[in-house]
Amino acid sequence: MTASDAPTPPLRYAVLASGGGSNFQALLDAAKRGDLNARAVFLACNNSTAGAMEKANQAGVPAYHVSAKTEGSEAGVSARLLALIDEHRPDLLVLAGYMKKVPDAVLARLKNRIVNIHPALLPEFGGTGMYGHHVHEAVVSAMRRRIAENLVDDGRYLSGMTIHMVNEHYDEGQYLIKRAVDIYGADASGVAQRVLELEHDTYWRVLQGFATGAMKPTDSDDPAEAVRVSPSWIHYARTLTGTVFP
Repeated sequence: MTASDAPTPPLRYAVLASGGGSNFQALLDAAKRGDLNARAVFLACNNSTAGAMEKANQAGVPAYHVSAKTEGSEAGVSARLLALIDEHRPDLLVLAGYMKKVPDAVLARLKNRIVNIHPALLPEFGGTGMYGHHVHEAVVSAMRRRIAENLVDDGRYLSGMTIHMVNEHYDEGQYLIKRAVDIYGADASGVAQRVLELEHDTYWRVLQGFATGAMKPTDSDDPAEAVRVSPSWIHYARTLTGTVFP
């Protein structure tokens, strides 16, 4: 075997989560079935009872409870996360339902290497307070209002998910992909289920893009240029059902 024939080392990724960790599990599953050339090097949760912690333990991924309660302060949280990053050396930090703001020091240490998934089609239904069920309830309220005003006349109304890079502003980093699904007539729990299925089918594809080099972090200070996205990734993304960006 020549050097050029050697297998590509797996992408090393770390995860921050706060809840059940279904997106984290979807990444683990994608790697297990051979679709994702990536390895989770650690998980950190701000909630010791989060289901994500158990998923990490079952998968043999080092899991840590990191919160102001365990570290004494938000500054302590930042320091602990930096220590974990230095210890485990992730190529990418993946937010999977993380309900806290990423510390500025972590943003600086992993500049243009932090990715998040949001359960709506940004920039709509994004920003402070827009997470989890709050997003889906807002989407349903908007849908019902538009239906009542006869602004939806084809029996379709779309929501979806956005995967984007993370910076110091909530939900304002560079978009990598947006996929939509029809939610007409659904309640908030129904919307959540449809969107979650999209999330599970998409997050691993983005990580695989980083693993193959189809997406590469840059050193740019321009939030819109955090990642260099190849034409091949754009073409691939557009073949997926429901893609509305790129």
